[in-house]
Amino acid sequence: MTHSQAARDIDTSRPHSARMYDYYLGGKDHFEVDKQAAERVAEAYPAIFVCARENRSFMHRATRVLAREHGIRQWLDIGTGIPTEPNLHQVAQSVVPDARVVYADNDPLVLKYAERLMRSSSEGRTTYIEADVNDPAALLNAPALAEILDLSRPVALSLNALMHFVTDAQDPYGIVRRLLDVLPSGSALALSHCTPDFDAPTWQKVTDIYTAAGTPVRFRSQADVARFFDGLDLLEPGVTVGHRWRPDPSDGDAPTDAEVSLWTGVGVKP
Repeated sequence: MTHSQAARDIDTSRPHSARMYDYYLGGKDHFEVDKQAAERVAEAYPAIFVCARENRSFMHRATRVLAREHGIRQWLDIGTGIPTEPNLHQVAQSVVPDARVVYADNDPLVLKYAERLMRSSSEGRTTYIEADVNDPAALLNAPALAEILDLSRPVALSLNALMHFVTDAQDPYGIVRRLLDVLPSGSALALSHCTPDFDAPTWQKVTDIYTAAGTPVRFRSQADVARFFDGLDLLEPGVTVGHRWRPDPSDGDAPTDAEVSLWTGVGVKP
């Protein structure tokens, strides 16, 4: 699909989760329908902007930890969303310039801006593929993925704020297991997932807004999120609220757990 085809295929008749997330982060790549839906979420859950910001911060920290401490040089980032700098490859390549990153998303708008994801260091490589996490076989068999990633060497599977858009009926744990099964020992899973654990009534309102917008969601408990890491060696501090996963000393005043409402974790495949 070309960028012009992607622009034609963008559905502006209903809100899209990636474009709503762009609004939460203060971006400009969304439409009025997305803004309206995002503002309904913000009315029910004013801290959605904190949640989105902490999700990005967790991704940055997890990427740096995997690069510095675990020798990871390859990433597969699914559910990439609209590019927001610094993107994952920029974070990884700031630590290891030869890092290779494959981004995957099924939103045509992400493809429209994908050139932002291709500005790699001279030593590293990046690419973008149009793929859906609900079809892991097609994603893993994409020719562009094989051009960038060597699946005989460790890969970090990055699933940030993605799996709550996969309902129980879509077999979320089976999807993650199939993705991890093809990755060798030493690979990792970095995952963040919104939760109703701290304020169930508010998150029910958020669920209703997304569902009404045509995007089914399933926000999960800490125990349910921990299941994604079955069979992996969890890094300290385990599955914890986003801002509590190895915070930077310079982060300043911490938000509350209820404001963040995001379970995060990183596990390494033995």
